[in-house]
Amino acid sequence: MKQRPVVGKSPATGRPRTGSADLQRRRWLRAFGAAPLAAGIAAQPAQAAMKTNARIVIAGSGLGGIAVASRLMKQLDGASVTIIDVRQKHYYPPGFTLVATGVWPVDKVVDPTADFIPAGVKWIPEMVAEFDPAANAVVTSGGQSIAYDYLVVATGLQLDYAQIEGMDVAAIGRNGLANVYAGPDAAVASWTALDAFRQTGGQALMTLPAGPLKCAGAPLKMTFMVADRLQQAGTLANSRIDFHTGLPTDTVFGVKVVNDNVLARWKALGIHNHCLSKLVAVDPGARKATFASPEGERQTLAYDFLHVVPPMRAPDVVKKSDLAWKQGGFAPGGWLEVDRATLQHRRYKNVFGIGDINGTPRGKTAATVKKSAPLVAHNLTQLIVGREPDARFDGYTSCPLIVREGSAMLIEFDYDGKLTPSLPMIDPLQESYLAWLMKVRMLKPAYVSVLKGRV
Repeated sequence: MKQRPVVGKSPATGRPRTGSADLQRRRWLRAFGAAPLAAGIAAQPAQAAMKTNARIVIAGSGLGGIAVASRLMKQLDGASVTIIDVRQKHYYPPGFTLVATGVWPVDKVVDPTADFIPAGVKWIPEMVAEFDPAANAVVTSGGQSIAYDYLVVATGLQLDYAQIEGMDVAAIGRNGLANVYAGPDAAVASWTALDAFRQTGGQALMTLPAGPLKCAGAPLKMTFMVADRLQQAGTLANSRIDFHTGLPTDTVFGVKVVNDNVLARWKALGIHNHCLSKLVAVDPGARKATFASPEGERQTLAYDFLHVVPPMRAPDVVKKSDLAWKQGGFAPGGWLEVDRATLQHRRYKNVFGIGDINGTPRGKTAATVKKSAPLVAHNLTQLIVGREPDARFDGYTSCPLIVREGSAMLIEFDYDGKLTPSLPMIDPLQESYLAWLMKVRMLKPAYVSVLKGRV
Protein backbone atom coordinates (compact mmCIF):
# COMPACT_ATOMS: atom_id res chain seq x y z
CA MET A 1 0.00 0.00 0.00
CA LYS A 2 1.36 3.44 -0.94
CA GLN A 3 2.32 5.72 1.91
CA ARG A 4 0.71 9.15 1.97
CA PRO A 5 2.23 12.31 3.40
CA VAL A 6 0.76 13.71 6.58
CA VAL A 7 -0.38 17.34 6.69
CA GLY A 8 -1.69 17.89 10.20
CA LYS A 9 -5.02 16.61 11.49
CA SER A 10 -8.44 17.09 10.01
CA PRO A 11 -10.92 19.00 12.21
CA ALA A 12 -13.57 16.73 10.72
CA THR A 13 -12.07 13.35 11.59
CA GLY A 14 -9.33 14.02 14.13
CA ARG A 15 -7.15 11.78 11.98
CA PRO A 16 -4.07 12.84 10.01
CA ARG A 17 -4.84 14.38 6.64
CA THR A 18 -3.47 12.37 3.72
CA GLY A 19 -2.62 13.21 0.16
CA SER A 20 -1.47 11.17 -2.83
CA ALA A 21 1.60 8.95 -3.13
CA ASP A 22 5.16 9.82 -2.12
CA LEU A 23 5.90 10.82 -5.69
CA GLN A 24 3.53 13.75 -5.33
CA ARG A 25 5.29 14.85 -2.14
CA ARG A 26 8.69 14.76 -3.83
CA ARG A 27 7.28 16.80 -6.73
CA TRP A 28 5.87 19.30 -4.28
CA LEU A 29 9.16 19.64 -2.43
CA ARG A 30 11.01 20.23 -5.72
CA ALA A 31 8.38 22.77 -6.76
CA PHE A 32 8.20 24.56 -3.44
CA GLY A 33 10.75 27.17 -4.37
CA ALA A 34 8.74 28.14 -7.45
CA ALA A 35 5.36 27.79 -5.80
CA PRO A 36 5.15 31.32 -4.33
CA LEU A 37 5.62 32.71 -7.84
CA ALA A 38 2.95 30.37 -9.20
CA ALA A 39 0.65 31.39 -6.39
CA GLY A 40 1.15 35.01 -7.33
CA ILE A 41 3.26 36.39 -4.52
CA ALA A 42 6.34 37.53 -6.41
CA ALA A 43 7.40 41.13 -5.95
CA GLN A 44 6.79 43.52 -8.85
CA PRO A 45 9.38 46.02 -10.10
CA ALA A 46 8.92 49.50 -8.67
CA GLN A 47 7.98 52.31 -11.05
CA ALA A 48 7.89 56.06 -10.53
CA ALA A 49 4.42 57.25 -9.49
CA MET A 50 2.63 59.54 -11.90
CA LYS A 51 1.55 62.92 -10.56
CA THR A 52 -2.18 63.62 -10.86
CA ASN A 53 -5.05 65.18 -8.92
CA ALA A 54 -7.60 62.72 -10.31
CA ARG A 55 -10.56 61.83 -8.09
CA ILE A 56 -11.13 58.07 -8.13
CA VAL A 57 -14.07 56.37 -6.42
CA ILE A 58 -14.13 52.61 -5.86
CA ALA A 59 -17.49 51.03 -5.01
CA GLY A 60 -16.72 47.95 -2.93
CA SER A 61 -14.07 46.72 -0.49
CA GLY A 62 -13.82 43.12 -1.61
CA LEU A 63 -10.72 41.68 -3.23
CA GLY A 64 -11.23 43.58 -6.49
CA GLY A 65 -11.85 47.00 -4.96
CA ILE A 66 -8.97 46.89 -2.49
CA ALA A 67 -6.54 45.31 -4.97
CA VAL A 68 -7.15 48.10 -7.49
CA ALA A 69 -6.90 50.76 -4.76
CA SER A 70 -3.56 49.33 -3.59
CA ARG A 71 -2.14 49.44 -7.10
CA LEU A 72 -3.40 52.94 -7.81
CA MET A 73 -1.80 54.23 -4.62
CA LYS A 74 1.54 52.87 -5.84
CA GLN A 75 1.14 54.16 -9.40
CA LEU A 76 -0.32 57.61 -8.76
CA ASP A 77 1.05 60.56 -6.80
CA GLY A 78 -1.54 63.05 -5.56
CA ALA A 79 -4.69 61.19 -6.60
CA SER A 80 -7.70 61.15 -4.31
CA VAL A 81 -8.80 57.51 -3.96
CA THR A 82 -12.00 56.73 -2.05
CA ILE A 83 -13.45 53.31 -1.21
CA ILE A 84 -17.15 53.16 -0.36
CA ASP A 85 -18.34 50.07 1.53
CA VAL A 86 -20.08 49.62 4.87
CA ARG A 87 -18.64 46.18 5.61
CA GLN A 88 -16.32 46.09 8.61
CA LYS A 89 -15.26 42.49 8.01
CA HIS A 90 -13.41 41.24 4.97
CA TYR A 91 -14.21 37.69 3.96
CA TYR A 92 -12.08 35.14 2.13
CA PRO A 93 -14.74 33.35 0.04
CA PRO A 94 -12.39 30.73 -1.47
CA GLY A 95 -12.13 29.29 2.06
CA PHE A 96 -15.86 28.90 2.62
CA THR A 97 -15.92 25.36 1.19
CA LEU A 98 -13.08 24.38 3.53
CA VAL A 99 -15.04 25.69 6.53
CA ALA A 100 -18.28 24.08 5.34
CA THR A 101 -16.62 20.67 5.04
CA GLY A 102 -14.74 20.73 8.35
CA VAL A 103 -11.24 21.33 6.99
CA TRP A 104 -10.70 24.90 8.28
CA PRO A 105 -11.87 26.83 11.34
CA VAL A 106 -13.89 29.92 10.52
CA ASP A 107 -11.27 32.41 11.74
CA LYS A 108 -9.22 31.66 8.62
CA VAL A 109 -11.81 33.35 6.40
CA VAL A 110 -12.57 36.53 8.38
CA ASP A 111 -10.34 39.60 8.83
CA PRO A 112 -11.02 43.25 9.69
CA THR A 113 -11.56 45.32 6.54
CA ALA A 114 -9.45 48.07 8.08
CA ASP A 115 -6.40 45.78 7.97
CA PHE A 116 -6.43 45.92 4.17
CA ILE A 117 -7.46 49.50 3.33
CA PRO A 118 -4.29 51.00 1.76
CA ALA A 119 -2.63 53.93 3.49
CA GLY A 120 -3.79 57.21 2.03
CA VAL A 121 -7.13 55.84 0.79
CA LYS A 122 -10.28 57.43 2.19
CA TRP A 123 -12.76 54.83 3.39
CA ILE A 124 -16.43 55.80 3.63
CA PRO A 125 -18.23 53.09 5.66
CA GLU A 126 -21.52 53.34 3.79
CA MET A 127 -22.92 51.69 0.67
CA VAL A 128 -23.35 53.18 -2.77
CA ALA A 129 -27.11 53.72 -3.05
CA GLU A 130 -27.12 55.24 -6.53
CA PHE A 131 -24.82 55.51 -9.52
CA ASP A 132 -25.20 58.62 -11.67
CA PRO A 133 -22.61 58.11 -14.41
CA ALA A 134 -23.97 60.97 -16.54
CA ALA A 135 -23.10 63.36 -13.71
CA ASN A 136 -19.92 61.50 -12.68
CA ALA A 137 -21.22 61.03 -9.15
CA VAL A 138 -22.42 58.41 -6.70
CA VAL A 139 -24.86 58.82 -3.81
CA THR A 140 -24.22 56.88 -0.62
CA SER A 141 -26.70 55.23 1.72
CA GLY A 142 -26.06 58.12 4.12
CA GLY A 143 -27.09 60.69 1.52
CA GLN A 144 -23.64 61.92 0.51
CA SER A 145 -23.14 62.87 -3.14
CA ILE A 146 -19.56 62.13 -4.14
CA ALA A 147 -18.16 63.35 -7.45
CA TYR A 148 -15.48 61.46 -9.30
CA ASP A 149 -13.31 61.69 -12.37
CA TYR A 150 -12.96 57.92 -12.57
CA LEU A 151 -15.07 55.13 -11.11
CA VAL A 152 -14.26 51.48 -10.40
CA VAL A 153 -17.31 49.28 -9.77
CA ALA A 154 -16.39 46.37 -7.49
CA THR A 155 -19.70 45.72 -5.74
CA GLY A 156 -19.72 41.95 -6.08
CA LEU A 157 -22.98 40.18 -6.82
CA GLN A 158 -26.34 39.43 -5.20
CA LEU A 159 -27.30 35.94 -4.01
CA ASP A 160 -30.91 35.81 -5.18
CA TYR A 161 -32.51 33.54 -2.58
CA ALA A 162 -35.88 35.12 -3.37
CA GLN A 163 -36.05 32.91 -6.47
CA ILE A 164 -36.29 29.85 -4.20
CA GLU A 165 -39.67 29.76 -2.48
CA GLY A 166 -39.39 29.03 1.23
CA MET A 167 -35.63 29.43 1.44
CA ASP A 168 -34.58 30.84 4.80
CA VAL A 169 -30.91 31.70 5.24
CA ALA A 170 -31.42 31.69 9.02
CA ALA A 171 -32.35 28.00 8.81
CA ILE A 172 -28.97 26.95 7.38
CA GLY A 173 -27.43 24.34 9.66
CA ARG A 174 -30.75 22.93 10.85
CA ASN A 175 -32.64 19.97 9.42
CA GLY A 176 -29.90 19.16 6.96
CA LEU A 177 -29.93 22.55 5.19
CA ALA A 178 -26.57 23.82 3.92
CA ASN A 179 -25.25 26.69 1.81
CA VAL A 180 -21.61 27.56 1.21
CA TYR A 181 -22.19 31.00 -0.32
CA ALA A 182 -24.05 33.00 2.33
CA GLY A 183 -20.98 33.84 4.40
CA PRO A 184 -18.73 32.52 7.20
CA ASP A 185 -21.59 31.87 9.63
CA ALA A 186 -23.46 29.90 6.98
CA ALA A 187 -20.32 27.92 6.21
CA VAL A 188 -19.96 26.96 9.88
CA ALA A 189 -23.64 26.06 10.06
CA SER A 190 -23.31 24.01 6.87
CA TRP A 191 -20.54 21.98 8.48
CA THR A 192 -22.86 21.38 11.44
CA ALA A 193 -25.47 20.01 9.05
CA LEU A 194 -22.94 17.91 7.11
CA ASP A 195 -21.31 16.58 10.27
CA ALA A 196 -24.69 15.38 11.55
CA PHE A 197 -25.64 13.90 8.17
CA ARG A 198 -22.46 11.88 7.72
CA GLN A 199 -23.04 10.03 11.00
CA THR A 200 -25.98 8.09 9.59
CA GLY A 201 -26.02 8.93 5.87
CA GLY A 202 -29.21 9.08 3.83
CA GLN A 203 -30.40 11.18 0.88
CA ALA A 204 -28.24 14.14 -0.15
CA LEU A 205 -29.51 16.62 -2.73
CA MET A 206 -26.89 18.92 -4.27
CA THR A 207 -27.94 21.85 -6.48
CA LEU A 208 -26.64 24.18 -9.16
CA PRO A 209 -28.62 26.93 -10.95
CA ALA A 210 -28.17 27.97 -14.54
CA GLY A 211 -26.69 31.41 -15.30
CA PRO A 212 -23.57 33.30 -14.19
CA LEU A 213 -22.21 31.99 -10.91
CA LYS A 214 -19.61 33.04 -8.36
CA CYS A 215 -17.03 30.26 -8.03
CA ALA A 216 -18.83 27.77 -10.25
CA GLY A 217 -16.65 24.98 -8.87
CA ALA A 218 -17.95 25.33 -5.29
CA PRO A 219 -21.10 23.19 -5.80
CA LEU A 220 -18.90 20.47 -7.33
CA LYS A 221 -16.40 20.65 -4.47
CA MET A 222 -19.22 20.34 -1.95
CA THR A 223 -20.54 17.28 -3.77
CA PHE A 224 -17.14 15.58 -3.80
CA MET A 225 -16.61 16.40 -0.13
CA VAL A 226 -20.04 15.14 0.93
CA ALA A 227 -19.13 11.80 -0.66
CA ASP A 228 -15.71 11.89 1.01
CA ARG A 229 -17.11 12.64 4.46
CA LEU A 230 -19.67 9.83 4.10
CA GLN A 231 -16.92 7.46 3.02
CA GLN A 232 -14.74 8.43 5.97
CA ALA A 233 -17.66 7.85 8.33
CA GLY A 234 -18.46 4.48 6.75
CA THR A 235 -21.97 5.58 5.73
CA LEU A 236 -21.54 6.10 1.98
CA ALA A 237 -23.04 2.66 1.28
CA ASN A 238 -26.17 3.74 3.20
CA SER A 239 -26.49 6.95 1.23
CA ARG A 240 -27.52 8.36 -2.13
CA ILE A 241 -26.18 11.62 -3.60
CA ASP A 242 -28.18 13.34 -6.36
CA PHE A 243 -26.92 16.46 -8.13
CA HIS A 244 -29.64 18.66 -9.65
CA THR A 245 -28.59 21.36 -12.09
CA GLY A 246 -30.48 23.82 -14.24
CA LEU A 247 -27.83 23.41 -16.95
CA PRO A 248 -28.37 21.35 -20.12
CA THR A 249 -27.98 17.59 -20.35
CA ASP A 250 -24.70 16.18 -18.99
CA THR A 251 -23.41 19.63 -18.05
CA VAL A 252 -22.19 20.61 -14.58
CA PHE A 253 -19.22 22.80 -15.52
CA GLY A 254 -18.60 25.21 -18.39
CA VAL A 255 -15.30 23.72 -19.60
CA LYS A 256 -16.07 20.48 -21.43
CA VAL A 257 -12.93 18.49 -20.62
CA VAL A 258 -13.34 19.34 -16.94
CA ASN A 259 -17.07 18.68 -17.07
CA ASP A 260 -16.53 15.21 -18.55
CA ASN A 261 -13.80 14.45 -16.02
CA VAL A 262 -16.08 15.36 -13.12
CA LEU A 263 -19.00 13.33 -14.46
CA ALA A 264 -16.76 10.28 -14.87
CA ARG A 265 -15.56 10.64 -11.28
CA TRP A 266 -19.12 11.01 -10.03
CA LYS A 267 -20.20 7.91 -11.91
CA ALA A 268 -17.43 5.96 -10.17
CA LEU A 269 -18.62 7.32 -6.81
CA GLY A 270 -22.26 6.52 -7.55
CA ILE A 271 -23.34 10.17 -7.67
CA HIS A 272 -26.42 10.69 -9.84
CA ASN A 273 -26.66 13.74 -12.11
CA HIS A 274 -29.99 15.36 -13.07
CA CYS A 275 -29.81 18.16 -15.65
CA LEU A 276 -32.47 20.76 -16.52
CA SER A 277 -33.68 20.39 -12.94
CA LYS A 278 -33.82 23.75 -11.16
CA LEU A 279 -34.39 24.15 -7.42
CA VAL A 280 -37.47 26.38 -7.08
CA ALA A 281 -38.74 25.73 -3.55
CA VAL A 282 -37.64 24.30 -0.24
CA ASP A 283 -39.48 23.39 2.96
CA PRO A 284 -36.70 23.25 5.57
CA GLY A 285 -38.96 22.02 8.35
CA ALA A 286 -40.32 19.12 6.32
CA ARG A 287 -36.96 18.49 4.60
CA LYS A 288 -38.44 18.65 1.12
CA ALA A 289 -37.13 20.34 -2.02
CA THR A 290 -39.01 21.07 -5.23
CA PHE A 291 -37.37 21.08 -8.65
CA ALA A 292 -38.77 22.34 -11.95
CA SER A 293 -37.98 21.49 -15.57
CA PRO A 294 -37.85 24.15 -18.32
CA GLU A 295 -41.36 23.02 -19.30
CA GLY A 296 -42.61 23.77 -15.80
CA GLU A 297 -42.98 20.20 -14.58
CA ARG A 298 -42.30 20.01 -10.85
CA GLN A 299 -41.23 17.23 -8.53
CA THR A 300 -40.82 17.37 -4.77
CA LEU A 301 -38.16 15.21 -3.15
CA ALA A 302 -37.40 14.40 0.47
CA TYR A 303 -33.85 14.86 1.71
CA ASP A 304 -31.64 14.34 4.73
CA PHE A 305 -29.07 16.87 3.47
CA LEU A 306 -29.64 19.68 0.97
CA HIS A 307 -26.99 22.04 -0.38
CA VAL A 308 -28.69 25.12 -1.81
CA VAL A 309 -26.96 27.22 -4.47
CA PRO A 310 -29.12 30.25 -5.29
CA PRO A 311 -29.35 32.00 -8.66
CA MET A 312 -27.06 35.03 -8.78
CA ARG A 313 -27.41 38.51 -10.29
CA ALA A 314 -26.08 42.03 -10.01
CA PRO A 315 -27.02 44.05 -6.91
CA ASP A 316 -30.00 46.36 -7.45
CA VAL A 317 -27.79 49.45 -7.28
CA VAL A 318 -26.07 48.31 -10.49
CA LYS A 319 -28.97 46.43 -12.06
CA LYS A 320 -31.24 49.48 -11.92
CA SER A 321 -28.58 51.94 -13.05
CA ASP A 322 -27.50 53.04 -16.50
CA LEU A 323 -24.27 51.11 -15.98
CA ALA A 324 -25.97 47.75 -16.53
CA TRP A 325 -26.22 45.89 -19.83
CA LYS A 326 -29.42 46.97 -21.62
CA GLN A 327 -29.59 44.11 -24.10
CA GLY A 328 -28.05 40.71 -24.75
CA GLY A 329 -27.46 37.76 -22.47
CA PHE A 330 -26.13 39.78 -19.52
CA ALA A 331 -29.09 42.21 -19.41
CA PRO A 332 -31.52 40.02 -17.41
CA GLY A 333 -29.04 39.75 -14.55
CA GLY A 334 -28.22 43.45 -14.62
CA TRP A 335 -24.48 42.83 -14.94
CA LEU A 336 -22.04 45.70 -15.50
CA GLU A 337 -21.57 46.51 -19.19
CA VAL A 338 -17.82 46.29 -19.66
CA ASP A 339 -15.62 45.43 -22.60
CA ARG A 340 -14.46 41.87 -21.95
CA ALA A 341 -10.85 42.67 -22.90
CA THR A 342 -10.17 46.07 -21.29
CA LEU A 343 -12.82 45.86 -18.52
CA GLN A 344 -13.68 49.47 -19.37
CA HIS A 345 -17.37 50.37 -19.48
CA ARG A 346 -18.60 50.28 -23.06
CA ARG A 347 -20.53 53.57 -22.84
CA TYR A 348 -19.03 55.47 -19.90
CA LYS A 349 -15.33 55.44 -20.67
CA ASN A 350 -14.21 56.72 -17.26
CA VAL A 351 -15.77 53.69 -15.55
CA PHE A 352 -14.16 50.28 -15.06
CA GLY A 353 -15.41 47.08 -13.49
CA ILE A 354 -13.64 44.34 -11.62
CA GLY A 355 -14.66 41.03 -10.11
CA ASP A 356 -18.02 39.33 -9.85
CA ILE A 357 -20.08 42.30 -11.05
CA ASN A 358 -18.69 42.26 -14.59
CA GLY A 359 -20.94 41.09 -17.40
CA THR A 360 -18.30 38.94 -19.09
CA PRO A 361 -18.40 35.31 -20.27
CA ARG A 362 -16.40 34.00 -17.31
CA GLY A 363 -14.47 35.33 -14.39
CA LYS A 364 -16.21 35.31 -11.02
CA THR A 365 -13.29 33.96 -8.98
CA ALA A 366 -10.51 35.39 -6.82
CA ALA A 367 -7.99 34.18 -9.41
CA THR A 368 -9.72 36.31 -12.03
CA VAL A 369 -9.26 39.38 -9.82
CA LYS A 370 -5.60 38.51 -9.27
CA LYS A 371 -4.94 38.73 -12.99
CA SER A 372 -7.34 41.56 -13.83
CA ALA A 373 -6.58 44.01 -10.98
CA PRO A 374 -3.21 45.03 -12.48
CA LEU A 375 -4.92 45.40 -15.84
CA VAL A 376 -7.69 47.66 -14.51
CA ALA A 377 -5.21 49.84 -12.63
CA HIS A 378 -3.00 50.11 -15.72
CA ASN A 379 -5.86 50.90 -18.11
CA LEU A 380 -7.30 53.51 -15.75
CA THR A 381 -3.87 55.13 -15.46
CA GLN A 382 -3.58 55.13 -19.25
CA LEU A 383 -6.86 57.00 -19.42
CA ILE A 384 -5.66 59.61 -16.92
CA VAL A 385 -2.72 60.48 -19.17
CA GLY A 386 -4.93 60.66 -22.25
CA ARG A 387 -4.10 57.29 -23.78
CA GLU A 388 -6.42 54.47 -24.76
CA PRO A 389 -6.48 51.40 -22.49
CA ASP A 390 -4.08 48.92 -24.04
CA ALA A 391 -3.91 46.00 -21.61
CA ARG A 392 -6.22 43.13 -22.53
CA PHE A 393 -7.72 40.46 -20.30
CA ASP A 394 -8.07 36.89 -21.56
CA GLY A 395 -10.71 35.84 -19.05
CA TYR A 396 -8.32 33.85 -16.87
CA THR A 397 -10.11 31.82 -14.23
CA SER A 398 -8.76 29.26 -11.79
CA CYS A 399 -10.55 26.62 -9.76
CA PRO A 400 -8.70 24.36 -7.31
CA LEU A 401 -11.33 21.62 -7.58
CA ILE A 402 -11.28 19.51 -4.41
CA VAL A 403 -12.12 15.86 -5.08
CA ARG A 404 -11.50 14.55 -1.56
CA GLU A 405 -9.64 15.61 1.56
CA GLY A 406 -5.98 15.67 0.62
CA SER A 407 -6.44 15.83 -3.15
CA ALA A 408 -7.58 18.35 -5.74
CA MET A 409 -7.31 19.29 -9.40
CA LEU A 410 -5.93 22.72 -10.31
CA ILE A 411 -8.15 23.88 -13.18
CA GLU A 412 -7.11 27.06 -15.05
CA PHE A 413 -8.83 28.32 -18.20
CA ASP A 414 -9.68 31.40 -20.26
CA TYR A 415 -12.73 33.02 -21.88
CA ASP A 416 -12.78 30.37 -24.58
CA GLY A 417 -12.74 27.46 -22.14
CA LYS A 418 -9.17 26.59 -23.12
CA LEU A 419 -7.08 25.08 -20.32
CA THR A 420 -4.18 27.39 -19.39
CA PRO A 421 -2.08 25.48 -16.82
CA SER A 422 0.60 27.59 -15.13
CA LEU A 423 2.51 24.86 -13.27
CA PRO A 424 4.14 22.21 -15.49
CA MET A 425 4.28 19.66 -12.67
CA ILE A 426 0.48 19.68 -12.29
CA ASP A 427 -1.77 17.98 -14.84
CA PRO A 428 -5.02 19.96 -14.55
CA LEU A 429 -7.16 16.86 -15.10
CA GLN A 430 -5.33 14.70 -12.56
CA GLU A 431 -5.93 15.02 -8.85
CA SER A 432 -2.83 15.75 -6.81
CA TYR A 433 -1.62 16.44 -3.33
CA LEU A 434 0.19 19.55 -4.60
CA ALA A 435 -3.06 21.09 -5.85
CA TRP A 436 -4.59 20.36 -2.45
CA LEU A 437 -1.66 22.02 -0.67
CA MET A 438 -2.00 25.07 -2.88
CA LYS A 439 -5.67 25.30 -1.94
CA VAL A 440 -5.28 24.92 1.82
CA ARG A 441 -1.83 26.44 2.44
CA MET A 442 -0.77 28.82 -0.33
CA LEU A 443 -3.78 30.55 -1.86
CA LYS A 444 -4.74 32.62 1.19
CA PRO A 445 -1.25 34.23 1.39
CA ALA A 446 -1.45 34.84 -2.36
CA TYR A 447 -4.89 36.42 -1.89
CA VAL A 448 -3.52 38.80 0.76
CA SER A 449 -0.67 39.74 -1.57
CA VAL A 450 -3.22 40.63 -4.25
CA LEU A 451 -5.07 42.79 -1.71
CA LYS A 452 -1.85 44.64 -0.97
CA GLY A 453 -1.02 45.21 -4.62
CA ARG A 454 2.15 43.14 -4.57
CA VAL A 455 1.18 41.11 -7.64
